[in-house]
Amino acid sequence: MKSMALKSALDLGIADAIDLNGGAATLPQILTKLDLHPSKIPSLRRLMRVLTTTNVFSIQNPLADGSQPIYALTSVSRLLIGSQTPLTAMVLNPTIVSPFFDLGAWYQYELPDPSIFKLTHGRAISLVNNGLASDSQFIVDIAIKQRAEVFQGISSLIDVGGGIGAAAQAISKAFPQVKCSVLDLDHVIAKAPADTGVQFITGDMFESIPHANAVLLKSVLHDWDHEECVKILKNCKKAIPQRESGGKVIIINIVIGAGPSDLKHKEMQAMFDVYMMFINGMERDEQQWKNIFSEAGFSDYKIVPVLGVRSIIEVYP
Repeated sequence: MKSMALKSALDLGIADAIDLNGGAATLPQILTKLDLHPSKIPSLRRLMRVLTTTNVFSIQNPLADGSQPIYALTSVSRLLIGSQTPLTAMVLNPTIVSPFFDLGAWYQYELPDPSIFKLTHGRAISLVNNGLASDSQFIVDIAIKQRAEVFQGISSLIDVGGGIGAAAQAISKAFPQVKCSVLDLDHVIAKAPADTGVQFITGDMFESIPHANAVLLKSVLHDWDHEECVKILKNCKKAIPQRESGGKVIIINIVIGAGPSDLKHKEMQAMFDVYMMFINGMERDEQQWKNIFSEAGFSDYKIVPVLGVRSIIEVYP
């Protein structure tokens, strides 16, 4: 019910309505921005009760004079606004959620293609691509604000599997002195925007990676098994200089067990791992990451859990 209430808020544009009113609004003010059937207007207060109880929005209760309660944006509802909407739409879309209704069957049978998602839908969708682009900009913006030193001192960076360049563009904007490029498959690069200040390179990370001072792998390695991760990282190692010259691989991914030890974070990390099963991926704990780095020939690494349930991992040759 909580997820469906959140999806309703997204579909109706409630967060945008509040944002257009300066970030706080009464119910009548919200209604001026929404397209609701007149018969449903009295029920909106009931939906808002769920959304405030679950901290999607905050509420300032009415005074004794009978004035209207004021609803305000929270860190959660800000994800329903503007450029972050595709990410939220992706994780709440029935197309994404419905494969898990077949999770039991997936465990019981050996299938020609073990992907839960393909079992249900048979193909990838643009919904996922749009969501990942939104996520890239959001996460990298946080990384830049909280850990700017990760990108300082780098002369060039290549975002491997960087899609249409959302992450690389954010880094280029924050650090103009860094020459940023993106490596991805030709059909992805064909959709990349022009005049972004970022160079787009067609290629395959399993074959070779162009030389750069640093390689960025944002939400890439959790898509692949151990052997494939090792192969990708070996190619990364060939592309960067020695550690003394500033060479490193920057990984943004979940490290299970890293970060806060509260139940909420543990639950989110476990859920993300199950979520990755539907595309045959996996999240990893520190020991699993360490084994991959060692086998790929790297000498050291540093994990900084700064992105909620995710971490920045700096890996050194």
